[in-house]
Amino acid sequence: MVSSAPDPESTVLRVVRRLLIALVVTPFAVAVGLTLVDNYRRRGKKAKPFPRTPPRKVTVEERDLTIYTYGQDLYDAMLAAIDSAQHQIFFETYIWKGDEVGEAFKRALAAAAERGVEVYCIYDAFANLVVSRRFKRFPASMTVMRFPVYNAGWKFWDFRHYGRNHRKILVVDDTVAFVGGYNIGSEYSTDWRDTHISVTGPAVWDLKRTFADFWNLHRRNRLRPSLPPLLLEAPSTWEAHIRLSRNNPRLMMFPIRSMYMEAINRASKNVWMTHAYFIPDQDFVDVLVLAAQRGVDVRILLPHKSNHIVTDWISRGYYSQFLAAGIRIFRYQGAMVHAKTSTIDGNWTTIGTANIDRLSLTGNYEINVEIIDEAMAAAMEEIYEVDLTNCLELTRDEWEARDLHRKFTELVLGPLGRLL
Repeated sequence: MVSSAPDPESTVLRVVRRLLIALVVTPFAVAVGLTLVDNYRRRGKKAKPFPRTPPRKVTVEERDLTIYTYGQDLYDAMLAAIDSAQHQIFFETYIWKGDEVGEAFKRALAAAAERGVEVYCIYDAFANLVVSRRFKRFPASMTVMRFPVYNAGWKFWDFRHYGRNHRKILVVDDTVAFVGGYNIGSEYSTDWRDTHISVTGPAVWDLKRTFADFWNLHRRNRLRPSLPPLLLEAPSTWEAHIRLSRNNPRLMMFPIRSMYMEAINRASKNVWMTHAYFIPDQDFVDVLVLAAQRGVDVRILLPHKSNHIVTDWISRGYYSQFLAAGIRIFRYQGAMVHAKTSTIDGNWTTIGTANIDRLSLTGNYEINVEIIDEAMAAAMEEIYEVDLTNCLELTRDEWEARDLHRKFTELVLGPLGRLL
């Protein structure tokens, strides 16, 4: 019997193939392991109390805007607005939990519909997979859109249909509208630090149009009967100092990223950012670094430990660049900070739903309010300074002295940042 010698070329190919598989599988395996361990450690743990800022009213061009940084204050105001509705309510949320707070909103909306108010609701099916089916049964008097888990149909290759609806909007009549980072649920009412804003004046019409545009774009679905169209009059005025930026993956429109980068490029004094999840692309990193290098006070406030541990680890992969450039990093302690806000040069502010990551900036349906006003910027700076009292600043020496296993984990998980 003659034995053939192994083919060196095929051996090399096998080794290369296994290495490639390992490079792909390892980050996902580490991510799953970290998530499981983190979920186990969090069992039964409650968030610690954090400094609260009462609702802050600011007048911009004779329009009242109110900033909310505590969930219960916001929910009280939203429910009061729903109870006062006379004609029409538009309610849109990413997460709508079936707990005490979620039930309170469901009852209030149903009661409004029963007294003759037109009630339209949108919620994201994927974000609410764990919510009971019973909760998601609504009275016939309410018109509800369940934005589907899978929306591409047979066009699975068309990534325009894969964005989640991450927006949070409430519009009541032509009177008041709310938008920001808060989802609907009991945990968010007391345990999370987030930011929402209510607006009056022409901005209410802009938010009505935003809701109606999404509704009309998605009201037809092969898996359910078509919903009725929302036909609104066009707003008669343009708001000079309050503007909306809204991402629409279906139409390949992503203005929020451009809004941020333009504002940062124009900064001359300060850029103060608060974000729950911070995984910027390199161009975004570069504009922040360049701002710091020209003497701008750039600060990034993040959760010390967020509800997504993998996101935390990936975000840390940028800390070396930031700290080397003089960008200051503050880590919020004891509670989840979920806000998506920034203020620049004492004049520019944005509050909204978009995180600084791929999913928010070039993937999901998002909306941010952009406000050009000194009083609003001053109010946001005061809120920022209150938040800093609950933060620890990360120093460059502390960061460079971290353990080797932490550096290894950051390196392994880094490639996943392109997916998030």
